Amino acid sequence: MSQPLISFSSRLRRTPFSRRVEAAGAKSYNIYNHTILATAYHSIEADYAHLKSAVQVWDVTCQKQVEIIGPDAQRLVQMTTPRDLAKMEDDQCYYIPMVDAQGAMLNDPVLNKLAEDRYWVSLADSDMLYYFKGLANGFGLEVKVFEPDVSPLAVQGPKADELIRRVFGQEIVDTRFFRHKPIIFQGQEMIIARSGWSLQGGFEIYLVGFENGEALWDTLFEAGADLDVHAGCPNLIERIESGLLSYGNDITLDHTPFEVGLGKYCNMDTATGCLGHGALLGKQNPSRQIRPVEIDGDPLSVAPQLWPLKNQSGESAGYISSAVWSPDFHTNVAIGMVNKDDWEPGTRLVVDTPEGTREARVRDEFWN
Repeated sequence: MSQPLISFSSRLRRTPFSRRVEAAGAKSYNIYNHTILATAYHSIEADYAHLKSAVQVWDVTCQKQVEIIGPDAQRLVQMTTPRDLAKMEDDQCYYIPMVDAQGAMLNDPVLNKLAEDRYWVSLADSDMLYYFKGLANGFGLEVKVFEPDVSPLAVQGPKADELIRRVFGQEIVDTRFFRHKPIIFQGQEMIIARSGWSLQGGFEIYLVGFENGEALWDTLFEAGADLDVHAGCPNLIERIESGLLSYGNDITLDHTPFEVGLGKYCNMDTATGCLGHGALLGKQNPSRQIRPVEIDGDPLSVAPQLWPLKNQSGESAGYISSAVWSPDFHTNVAIGMVNKDDWEPGTRLVVDTPEGTREARVRDEFWN
């Protein structure tokens, strides 16, 4: 039986790199922020092994940008996050929880500050452009809110530093974590940040100008030929091992930052400009929270839906939101939302999977 296919149309956005992604042999896709995202080239397992040993170039244009510029830019962004932006510097990237007035998670983007009055919000998979526009209009803020012609391209893996050094120089390689620097490519100024959705190390290039995409892709591949550079994409196995949460899977509007382990990014004493500040004050001690969970037994297929968790008494203990077999750790690695009475490391649980009931154990930390 043939596998179901995605029907592409003009409603789904292509990217500056789409033709190169297709030529590289992408075998599966997903839709993220209305944009086509490759999810595997050889297989999830083969892509995972390569990511950990060499260097990959990822088309992550799906991380759509919202640009906010104007005298009230900081105030507008601060209204959406409990992370205090007052001391953020012009070359910094902040990982921020974004919440509504009730303290519910709207998104968990990377915020890039370009100037005192200018920000790029690099979004996870939920629409935020119109939310920002609505707040700006409703509060009469002096800002412009729009989607710029910016397309992130990630370079990830242990050989990423060498590839970036060859193309952009040692000064860029020396960029500190979650900082960005300007670069010139094809006569166009853009930025490159030491960041990315893996723990293998690397960078994200914020391409400016759709027309420059294929030239940038080709330049990286020509420079990295002897480094075994491959086209790649965010990898399910590596991201679960690393505890990198996925909005829409592990994080939803039903959660607060404290439930998904982002309490360290909530500055409740100072970020009073956040619209959800008052609501979050009463939600700092959650009754459930994200935990790494190891599931016993043979390899499980990818979790397409939530898997119920139970404690040893048969009572509900939460659920698994993401799970996959780890070739390196020889176990099923998972991310679970676990009730407070059951979240201590070492606690034995039972998980209902489509392949039967399995024993599971709460871990004290993620694998990577």
